[in-house]
Amino acid sequence: MKIRALFVLLCMLLAGAAGAAERAKVVPLAAPVIVVEGVQMPAWVEHASGARDPLAIGMRLVNSDRIYTGPGSRALLRLVDGSLIKLGENGILALEDLGKKKIQMKDIVTASLDVVKGAFRFTTQALTKFRGERDVKVRIVTITAGIRGTDLWGKADDTRDIVCLIEGNVTVVREQEAFTMNEPMSFYIAPKNQKGQPVAKVSQKQLDEWAMETDIAAGKGALRKGGKWRVYLAEAPTQEEALKVYDDVRSAGYAAEIRPMKKEEATTFRVRISNLMSKKEAEVLGASLKGKFGITETRASQ
Repeated sequence: MKIRALFVLLCMLLAGAAGAAERAKVVPLAAPVIVVEGVQMPAWVEHASGARDPLAIGMRLVNSDRIYTGPGSRALLRLVDGSLIKLGENGILALEDLGKKKIQMKDIVTASLDVVKGAFRFTTQALTKFRGERDVKVRIVTITAGIRGTDLWGKADDTRDIVCLIEGNVTVVREQEAFTMNEPMSFYIAPKNQKGQPVAKVSQKQLDEWAMETDIAAGKGALRKGGKWRVYLAEAPTQEEALKVYDDVRSAGYAAEIRPMKKEEATTFRVRISNLMSKKEAEVLGASLKGKFGITETRASQ
């Protein structure tokens, strides 16, 4: 009887362990982790294969994608938990460890954001409906920041790496240094090949200037989610002729598309860029492209 009792107890323990393992199992969810929400062009995404596409509204980004921004460009990305990721001009941002998992009935969003070059901002959304947790790490060349805060700005250039805590707290690691920043409006600078400077307070004026480096500016012809306006760049009688403009525009980092249009008995092919927020934005973008890539005339329309 003792042997049987021990056997029953062992089975119960094994069942309990199996149940605990099942409850802790990571279950990936289907929703995209990062989606493009705004673009001030030119900007591209480079895939693991080496292929490049212009950054476009609604594009779903995946692991090993790299975001590139050109002169005067900005990129606005949204994490599945509602957090916003901004990248300034002439920037490079590498994406890894993207995932949304369920552990013990709790949603956890993961992401590793490697700021190779340029200005960057990560801002969580206070009003989001997401009730899970996030495990987001930001690396600004020599600085690694584990985000526990709600608003972080950083920049990597040829002379130094900067991390600025606007709100919340972050754990900062750089070579042999490791510390927590939990004072709002504080920043840390790491000059190249030198010891990092002490954490200091940032002025509102300086913060405003830094924020402008990552914010999409009005009146610059940027694309935004929900934009109803379009700018038409070319119209050709054959798809082949339209493709000449289309390919050149897209290679330059502009999210062009081709649409066939029926005119009486004939079909023409129009090259356009969509998702502009106003007629003015569409006209500004058209004016900036006129005279380039074989574009002779542009037209704004809804």
